[in-house]
Amino acid sequence: MTPVPPLAPPIKLLIVDDSALMRRKLREIFQQAGGFEVRTARNGADALERIPEFAPDVISLDIHMPAMDGLTCLSHIMVEHPTPVVMVSSLTEEGALATLEALELGAVDYLPKPGGTVSVHMETVADQLVAKVRAAARARVERWSGSRGGAPQRTTAKRAAPPPADAPAVERLLLIGVSTGGPKTLEKILPRLPADFPLPILVAQHMPASFTRVFAQRMDQRCVLPVTEVTGPTVLEAGHVYLAKGDADMVVRTRPRGISALPVPADPETVWHPSVDRLVESACDVLPPRRLLGVLLTGMGDDGAEAMSRIHTDGGRTIAEAEESAIVFGMPRELILRRGAEAVLPADRIADRLCQWVGC
Repeated sequence: MTPVPPLAPPIKLLIVDDSALMRRKLREIFQQAGGFEVRTARNGADALERIPEFAPDVISLDIHMPAMDGLTCLSHIMVEHPTPVVMVSSLTEEGALATLEALELGAVDYLPKPGGTVSVHMETVADQLVAKVRAAARARVERWSGSRGGAPQRTTAKRAAPPPADAPAVERLLLIGVSTGGPKTLEKILPRLPADFPLPILVAQHMPASFTRVFAQRMDQRCVLPVTEVTGPTVLEAGHVYLAKGDADMVVRTRPRGISALPVPADPETVWHPSVDRLVESACDVLPPRRLLGVLLTGMGDDGAEAMSRIHTDGGRTIAEAEESAIVFGMPRELILRRGAEAVLPADRIADRLCQWVGC
């Protein structure tokens, strides 16, 4: 008689929100999804009291709460009880700033509330929320040390100069795809690239539009290379970082003034945006894959794996982030499984390898 495999234990989830309505709605979402043991806390201080006894596998954490806000609570969690945390925030610019700070502190992922701080429309993002929490429960977390991993602040660093009128045409591109855990991971790579990096760098980070502008501004302050959000047709220049606008896709096109990046409406048949696959496929339509470099970083799912495998197969160079540093090993794992990764490296070694490949 074949033994019946034991059922997986439920994921222990602690929901932290000061709104009784939100706590009830969130509890209902996870109870309906099944596979969760749910408890709630009304603010950060309450959460810190419950964590030692409950020992949650994952925490959903609001940002704006009385008694102790989400960022203060998160800093305590990552020092005292390192646990995967998904931030639940508003879509406002203030919410975006706070969320990016939370990701720096060690939060795994985030979900913007549709409709404001106390959202009555959480059911519209229920599937996404459950997927993020399930993925976060399996994510790597590190005890917070009070630093951002050594990301340099730009002070007097040399900036890439504007190209002269007769500047050579762009002949190679670096394409980076990233999702869950991306902001923290990108801070281990982009600030380490030198001012003379000879390729344009295009980044597709799964993120809503209200977040990508703020994220681009923050990265621009921390990188030697200029970092801009692509909000319209933009001629690509060597030594510049171009971040795809959220809630849309970024594609590469040939224009009269040169190879350009531009935002296009998101493909409704694709789950994640900005789409890594669509960015890479469009670049392959403009340049031979042998002139492309692809880097696939942390994130759940397989966005980018198929298209970057094409780069590798057709003579280009590709890197998959190693499991040892990936917060969620989904996307890079898919590239490795497809035999599409020339190199598999932890995040803090990727910049050096890129510089070796391009000669900077």
